[in-house]
Amino acid sequence: MTIPITTSNGALSAETVPLRTGPPTREELLVYYPAKFTWTQLRTFVNSGDLGLLKRDRKLHKRYEEWAKGIKFEYGSMINYLMNHRLQWGRPDTLSLLPSTLRNDEAAISPPCSNVPGTLPPIPTDAPNYFSCDTPPEYISIIQNDWPYSVPAEIEHTLIWTRVPVFHEDLVDRSVSARIEQDGLWGFTGSLTPPPSPSTLPLCLSALSEWGVTKDKMIKSEKGTLEEEALVRRAGEEVQKFVQNRWIEAEWETAWFVNPPRLQSVPGLAHIHVFARWKF
Repeated sequence: MTIPITTSNGALSAETVPLRTGPPTREELLVYYPAKFTWTQLRTFVNSGDLGLLKRDRKLHKRYEEWAKGIKFEYGSMINYLMNHRLQWGRPDTLSLLPSTLRNDEAAISPPCSNVPGTLPPIPTDAPNYFSCDTPPEYISIIQNDWPYSVPAEIEHTLIWTRVPVFHEDLVDRSVSARIEQDGLWGFTGSLTPPPSPSTLPLCLSALSEWGVTKDKMIKSEKGTLEEEALVRRAGEEVQKFVQNRWIEAEWETAWFVNPPRLQSVPGLAHIHVFARWKF
C-alpha cells in the first residue's frame, strides 16, 4: 500500500501540516513523528520474546500523556472514556483519525447499556468463556490505535478489544501459564517466510537506543521444550484464527500480540494488538 506524502497544497511539511493536540492525524505522524522502526524490526521485536521492546515515539508519548490528563479530568478515568465513548461494541470504528483500508463490515447492533458510568453490564450467562475466532460481535470492539506505536506509514496498528478473556484456563495449560503471564502471546499471518529469528535481535537493537534498551534488560522466558512451545502456540490459536479470518492472508501480512499483564495499559479489559501490512 502506498501512503501519499503530498496533498493538494504540495509536499507534507511543518508549513502545510499544523501540529495540534490530541490524537494525531496520519499527516502529523508523517511530518512530526516519522517511524523509528522498519517492518522487519517490528516483526523481530514481536518474535523476540519481550513485547516490551515495542515502543511509541517518545515525543508522541509525551503528547499522549498530556491528552490523557484532560481525558481523565473529563471522564474521571481512562476506563470511563473507553467504555462510554471510544469503544463501539459490535459496530465499525467511526471515530478514528487514522482510518483503516480494511473494509468495515461489522453488523450494526445496539451497544450494551449500563446504569453505572464506566462499567459494562454483567456478561450474560450464555456468553462465551473466552475470546475465539467466532466470538459474537457484541463482545468485540475493533478500532484503530489512536496513539500507534512507531510503525512505518504503510502499517496499520489495530486494537481488538474484547469483553471476554483472551487468557483462559481452557486455552492456557497450567504448565505454561506462568510463562504466558510474563511474556504474553504473539503470532504472524500472511507471510511466505518465517518471522525473524530472535537470534537476529542484536541487529535491530540500535533502533531502540533512545529508550536505553539493551539485551541484558530484556524480560523473557528461555525457549521451552517442544511440548511447551506447542502449548504456547495452542494458547494463541483462537487469536491466530481470528486474525487470519479478518485480514485475508492473500492480501494482508500481520504480526499480532497480546501483552502480558505487566505491559497492559488497561488491566481487566483484554485487547489484542495487530500490525497489518496490505500487500498491494
